Amino acid sequence: MLQYQIDRTDHQTAEDRSQTGVFLIGPLERGQATTLGNSLRRVLMGGLEGSAVTAVRIAGVNHEYATIPGVREDVLDILLNCKQLSVNSRSEELEIGRLVVTGPAEVKARDLQFSSQVQVVDGNKPIATVHEGHSLELELHVERGIGYRPVDRRNEETSAIDLLQIDAVFMPVRRVNFTIDETAVAEGGSTRERLRMEVVTDGSTSPDDAIAEAANQLIELFQPLATVTMVEEETPEVEPTAEAQIPLEELNLSVRAYNCLKRAQVNSVSDLMGFSYEDLLEIKNFGSKSADEVIEALERIGISIPQSRTS
Repeated sequence: MLQYQIDRTDHQTAEDRSQTGVFLIGPLERGQATTLGNSLRRVLMGGLEGSAVTAVRIAGVNHEYATIPGVREDVLDILLNCKQLSVNSRSEELEIGRLVVTGPAEVKARDLQFSSQVQVVDGNKPIATVHEGHSLELELHVERGIGYRPVDRRNEETSAIDLLQIDAVFMPVRRVNFTIDETAVAEGGSTRERLRMEVVTDGSTSPDDAIAEAANQLIELFQPLATVTMVEEETPEVEPTAEAQIPLEELNLSVRAYNCLKRAQVNSVSDLMGFSYEDLLEIKNFGSKSADEVIEALERIGISIPQSRTS
C-alpha cells in the first residue's frame, strides 16, 4: 500500500474571509505527484458543491439597465456586487434573503436578512449607497450547485418580470496551484517526489475540507474499478423461422431468375432475406423484372425485404 505524509504548512485568512492553505504531500514515486496534483485540481476547481446568489429582485425595477432614484449605483452595479457575495447555504432548497434600508446608508452584505441556514461569509462586502430621503428594497435568491450556471435566456419569459437572473458561480475554490519537488533518493536509486499544493477558497469552506471532499469524490470514482469483474454475455442463437428454411426451388421462380440466384450462391429464403431490392439489381444478368418477381414470391409467404441497403 502506498504510504506518504500530508502536512499543512500554512493557513491564512484574508480580509475578505477567503482562506489559503498550503499542503505538502510525499514522498511519492516518480509520476505520482503529477497524477495526484492534476486529479485533485480538476475536482477542486469544478466538482465541489457551493452556494451562490442566482437572482435579485429590486423594488420598482423591471430590467437590469434601469437606475434607482437616490441610489448611487445603477442596477448593473448592484447585480455585480450581489454576484460577488460569498455565501454558504446548508439547505438544498432555495433560500431568500431580504433587505429594506432607508438612507443615508452604506448598504453592506451584513445588512441582508437570511434564515439560519444561510451564512454571509464577508459582511463588509458593499452592495449599494442610498442617499438621504430615499430607500432601497432588495430580495436575493441563494441556491446550491456545482460549477458555473449561466442565465437561461430561453426561460426568462416564464419567470417573474421583476426577477433579475444572475450567472451563478457555485465554485467555493477560487484558485489551485501545485508544484513538484524532488526529494531524497529511495532504495534502488529511484528518485522520490513531493507535491506542494496551494488551495484558495472563498471562505465558505476551508482548504482542509475542500481537499478532503475532492479526495472522497476521486475515491468514489475509482472504487468501482477496483472490484470490476468481466462477465461475458452469451448471445442467444436465433432460431430460423419456417419460412426462412424454404428452399429456393419452392418459390416457383422463372428459369432466368432461378439460375441467376443460384449463381449468386442463393439457395434458400434465408439467403434472400439478406438482400435489399438494390442488391438484387446488382446480381449479374438480374434485371428489374426478375427482382419484382422475387419480391412478389416473398410477399406470398409473408416476407418483405427493404428497398435500399440503408432502410
